[in-house]
Amino acid sequence: MLAGCVIIGYRIYSNIQADKARAAKLSQVRNVAVVTAHPVRQTIVPSLSFSGSLDPEWQAEVAAKVDGRLEKVYVREGDRVSRGQVLAILEQADTDANLLSAKGSFLDAQTSLRKAETDLQRYEKLYATGAVSQQVVDDYRFARDNAAAKLEAARGSMRAMESKSEGTVLTAPADGIIAKRYYQEGYYAKAGTPIFAVADISMLKTTIHIPEGQIAGVHVGNEASITLPAYPGKKLIGKITSIAPVADLPAHTFAAEVSVDNSEGLLAGVYANVTLTASPKADVLTIPVQAIVMRDDQQTVFVVDDKGVVQRRVLNVGYTNDKLAEIVSGLDEKDTIVIEGHNKLREGSKIDLKKAGK
Repeated sequence: MLAGCVIIGYRIYSNIQADKARAAKLSQVRNVAVVTAHPVRQTIVPSLSFSGSLDPEWQAEVAAKVDGRLEKVYVREGDRVSRGQVLAILEQADTDANLLSAKGSFLDAQTSLRKAETDLQRYEKLYATGAVSQQVVDDYRFARDNAAAKLEAARGSMRAMESKSEGTVLTAPADGIIAKRYYQEGYYAKAGTPIFAVADISMLKTTIHIPEGQIAGVHVGNEASITLPAYPGKKLIGKITSIAPVADLPAHTFAAEVSVDNSEGLLAGVYANVTLTASPKADVLTIPVQAIVMRDDQQTVFVVDDKGVVQRRVLNVGYTNDKLAEIVSGLDEKDTIVIEGHNKLREGSKIDLKKAGK
């Protein structure tokens, strides 16, 4: 009996001590040291940073138009070429023979048509004198029409062979540089196989993706600073030449092209860092960026009410840098927010407003 009372008494004592420990811990949570502040309205000049690569302003592939073996290749990678310049020739032996045959058939068809027209004219005159019947004239008229149809068919075949013959000669589509030569002489190319890539690198471009919340301050013509890790110390100034009218989903970003003069002959395809200064934004509500706490992939902040109780609030954040964040919605200037010490807080924590830093 005595042992049972001792056990019960010990359990009561243990529970009391546990309750005291929890109360002390809760008191410690409720009386954390934090630093608070109010959102501030100010004018900001957003500086946006992006990365990408400097690519040719224009690039196109030159493909074989017909099947054939590469008989002659006249250019190498890096060679400058002019519009219409011959780059390579495909084997032409069969093509030339077929073209000659098609031209011969066309000439034969021309001769046949001339003879048929002459015959028709002669028999029409004979019909006028009553020497031949209408049926004879109709037969010669049919022969003339048939010869004319054969001539058109021969002309089509000849043009097709001329086009095929021209397809054996690969030419540059525009002024530029040979960016790629995919095959050597002797390679058998099927129609449609790319043989060269020709690029214009007198201008280079890079594509950046501007977030929806920052696009309003970016316009065609804005300057951009470009640095290249491949060229230490090199700084280029480019301009935005186009902005996509429709956002890319689901990222909600707008693709913009930044073009830069390449009179210095820089290599295309190198990595580029782009810094863009957007238009100033006046009367913007801002908070210190360290006040923002990520929770469930949402940007939040702890707001303190008049009684010192903190509540988590979800924000709609615009431009941010390493010091401040633009608040699109979720706060106003009268709110008191926690900017330091929020790692010690939880929903419903209470702070001593007299001790909280301002």
